[in-house]
Amino acid sequence: MKSFANTVPRPPGELERLQRAWKTPRGWRSLTAVNNTTIGLLYVGTAAGFLVLAGVLALLMRTQLAWPENTLIGPTTYNQLFTMHGTVMMFLFAVPMVEAVGVYLLPNMLGARDLPFPRLSAYAYWAYAFGGAAFFCTLFFGLAPDGGWFMSPPLTGRHHSPGLNADFWLLGIGFIEISAIAGAIELIVGILMTRAPGMSLGRMPVYAWAMLVVGAMIVFAFPPVIAGTALLELERAFDWPFFIVERGGDPLLWQHLFWFFGHPEVYIIFLPAAGMVSAALPAMLQVPLAGQRAVVAALALVGVLSFALWAHHMFTMGLGTLSASLVSAASLAIAVPAGVQVFAWIATFWRGRVRWNVPTLFLLGFLVTFTMGGLTGVMVAVLPFDWQVHDSYFVVAHLHYVLIGGVLFPLVAALYYWFPLVNGHRLDERRGRWVFGLVFGGFHLAFFPMHLAGMRGMPRRVYTYPAGMGWDAPNLLSTLGAAVLAAGIALLLAEVLRALRRGAQRHGNPWNAPTLEWLHADEYGTRSIAQVDAREPLWQQPGLHDEVEQGRHWLPGSCTGARETLATTPWQARLHHLVVLPGDSWLPVLAALGTAAFFMLLTVKWTVPAFAFGLLAVGCVLRWLWQTDRDPGLVVAEAGQGLRVPVGATGWHSHSWWACVILLVVDASVLASMAFAHVHAALRADTCPPPGASLPASAWMAWAAAGWVASSLLIAAVGRRLKTRPVGAWQSLAVIVAALLAGSAFTVLLVAHGRAGLVPQAQAWSASVAALLGMQGLHLLLVLALAGWLIARIGARLLTPRQRASFDNAALLWHGSMLQGVVVGWAPPVVAWWVQR
Repeated sequence: MKSFANTVPRPPGELERLQRAWKTPRGWRSLTAVNNTTIGLLYVGTAAGFLVLAGVLALLMRTQLAWPENTLIGPTTYNQLFTMHGTVMMFLFAVPMVEAVGVYLLPNMLGARDLPFPRLSAYAYWAYAFGGAAFFCTLFFGLAPDGGWFMSPPLTGRHHSPGLNADFWLLGIGFIEISAIAGAIELIVGILMTRAPGMSLGRMPVYAWAMLVVGAMIVFAFPPVIAGTALLELERAFDWPFFIVERGGDPLLWQHLFWFFGHPEVYIIFLPAAGMVSAALPAMLQVPLAGQRAVVAALALVGVLSFALWAHHMFTMGLGTLSASLVSAASLAIAVPAGVQVFAWIATFWRGRVRWNVPTLFLLGFLVTFTMGGLTGVMVAVLPFDWQVHDSYFVVAHLHYVLIGGVLFPLVAALYYWFPLVNGHRLDERRGRWVFGLVFGGFHLAFFPMHLAGMRGMPRRVYTYPAGMGWDAPNLLSTLGAAVLAAGIALLLAEVLRALRRGAQRHGNPWNAPTLEWLHADEYGTRSIAQVDAREPLWQQPGLHDEVEQGRHWLPGSCTGARETLATTPWQARLHHLVVLPGDSWLPVLAALGTAAFFMLLTVKWTVPAFAFGLLAVGCVLRWLWQTDRDPGLVVAEAGQGLRVPVGATGWHSHSWWACVILLVVDASVLASMAFAHVHAALRADTCPPPGASLPASAWMAWAAAGWVASSLLIAAVGRRLKTRPVGAWQSLAVIVAALLAGSAFTVLLVAHGRAGLVPQAQAWSASVAALLGMQGLHLLLVLALAGWLIARIGARLLTPRQRASFDNAALLWHGSMLQGVVVGWAPPVVAWWVQR
C-alpha cells in the first residue's frame, strides 16, 4: 500500500511546543488533569475498587447461606447487603467500567489526541467517584437501602420504608445515572467526529462500534429510570401517589419504567465486552475477525431488540397473554444476533493459530460461560418455564452467568491484552494461568449449583432457609466456589499492583495487533495523527508506526499553542476542521463535588448546605462554559501535507452542537417517560379526569403555547442576526423579552391548573400532571439561566459571527424547552380525549 507520509523535515521546536500544550500536572495538581489517559485510568481503578467492595458483600452473604438456619447475619443487615451488592455491581462497577475502558482506549484507537469534551469526562468521573463513595458509606451508618437493587414499590414507599435508606438509593443512583449519560455523550460525539482521517465507518474497529451502540442505548435507556426514581422520591417526599393503589396509582408503573432501563442495561454491559473480544481475538490468533460486517450488524440489532424485552421480567405480574407472548418471542429472537457474534468468534478461532496465553484462556472461558448463560436465557424466555423459576435461585444463576461470564471474563482478557499500554509491561503469564484456573473454576462452582437450588424451589433474597429442603449441598458448594473465585480476583489484583510498581518503558506492539492504540503514544497521544487507509492499519500499512512517530502524518504539532485534535466527517472521516480543546482545571472537580454533595445533603434534609453546594456546582459549570468558544487567534491552520483547515466550527458542523442534540434526545426521553406515567394513570382511572379532578379550558393552553412559540421565535431572530453581524443591546432586550414570554407562559399553565383544582396528593392522575408541570418548571429555570448567560456574553462582546457556537447550543436548548412546554400544556387534554373515546 502506498505511503501517505510527508517527506518535508519537521521544523525545530515543534515537538517541544506539543509537549508543553499537553503536559500533565504533577503532585496534588494532578487532580485537575482532564486528558483521557489520566481520567480513564482513574475510572478503571475506581470501578475495580467498587468490584472488590461488592465482592466482599457477596462473600458475607454466601457465608450466611453456607448452611441452613445460620444466624451470622440478621435479616435487616442481609437485606442491606444484597441490595448494596446488586446496586454496586450494576451501577458502580459494570456500567462505569465499560465507559472507563472506552475513555481510556478510544482516543488512541481512533487516532485522536483526546475525546472532544475532556472536562466533561473529568466531571463525569469525579461525580461518579464522589457520589459512589458517599453512597457506599451509607452501609456503615445503617442507612443503606434494603429494598433490592430494583427498589420496587410498594415495599420502598414511605409506608413500608419510612427511613432514609430508600432515599439514598433514589437520589444517589439517579445522580450517578446522569454521570453515565455525560460519559455516553462524550463517547458518541468522539466516535463520530474525531476519528483519524480516512477511518470511515467501514474501517472503524468493532470495539468502537460496540461503544457507539452502547452510547446510543444509554441515551434512551437511562432516562426512564431517572424519571422513575424522581416519581418515587416525589411520592415519598410529598405524598404524590404514583404507586399507591388506593389513590389510583400502580406499582406496575415502576416495573415498566425500571425494566425499560434494566433489561437494555444488561446489553449495555455486555456489548462493550463483546467488542473487547472482537478487538483482542485478531491479535491473539493473527487473523482478521471473521464476518466483521455481520458482527457490527449484530451489535446494532442487539441494541435495538433489547428495548423490546423489558416485560421479560414481568411474566408473572398479570400481563395479558398476547403481550407476554410477544415479549417471549422477542426474548428468543435476540439470541440470533448474539449467536452471530459467537459463531464469528468460533470461526476466527478456526481460521487462526491459537496461542495458549492468558488472554486466549479468558476469551475461551468467556465463550463457554456466556454460551451457558445464553442457553438459560432462552429457557426463561419460555413462559411456562419462567412461571416456575421466577424469583428463584435459577434466575440468580442465569443473571451471573450472563453478567460475569459476559463481562468479567472479557474484562480480564482485556486487562492482560492492553496492560502494556499502561507502563509497557505485560502481566505475568505463569501467575495469570493460576488466576484463570481460580476464576473459571471458582465461578462455575459458585453459580452452577444455584441452578439446582432454584429448580428445587429455593427463592432468591432470603437470608436463611430450613434444613431438609435439598438446598444445603448447593448452597455449601456455592459458598466454597465464591471463596475460590475471590482468591482468583485477589491474585489478579496483586499481580496488577506488582506490575504497576515497575518502571515505565515503551510498550511497542507485543501482540502484533492491527489497531492504532498500539502506536507509541505520549501525553499528547501519537506524535502525529495517522492517515488510515485500511481496516487493520498496522498490518496493511507497512511503516505506519515510524511515519507517525516522526511527525509525517496529520497535525504533528500545536497550531495555536493549546491542546488540539482533528474533527472529521461522521461517515467517511474526511478532514473537516481543527478542534481546540480545554486544558486542565479544578472546575470539573469542584462542580462534581458540589453536585454530589447537593444530592446527598438533600437526602438527609440539610437543605441550606445542600443548596450552597448546588450553587457551587452551577457556578463552576458556568465558569467552565464561559471559557469556551473563544477566538483562538487563527482562522485557518495547517493540518499537514500543506492542507489548511478551519479552526473551530459553528452550527451543525460543531461537535458541541451535536452534544446538545443528544442532550435534547435524553431530555425528550425523560419527558416521554413522564408522559407514559400520565397515560398509565389515566388508563387506571375509572374516568379521565378522575372524580375530584378537572382540566383547564383549552384557551389557557392555547395562550401558553403562544407564549412558548413567541419566545422561541425571538431567539431564532437573534440567531439570524448573529450569522452576519455581532449582536448588541437590542438583541439583549430580545433575549429578556423571550425569557419573560417563557415565564408568562408557564405562569398561565400554573394558574390554569390551580383554578381547575389540581391537588397532586389526591390521586395519581393529578400527581402525574403536577410532575409534568414540575419538569417544565425546571426547564424554565434553565431558560432563565440561558438568558442571563447570553446577555452576559453579549455584554462581554463574546458573541460574534465567528464566536457563535455557544449561542447555537443555547438556542437549541431554548427551543427544546419551549417545545416541551407546548407538549406539557396539551398532553393532559389530549390524553383525556383519547381515553374517553
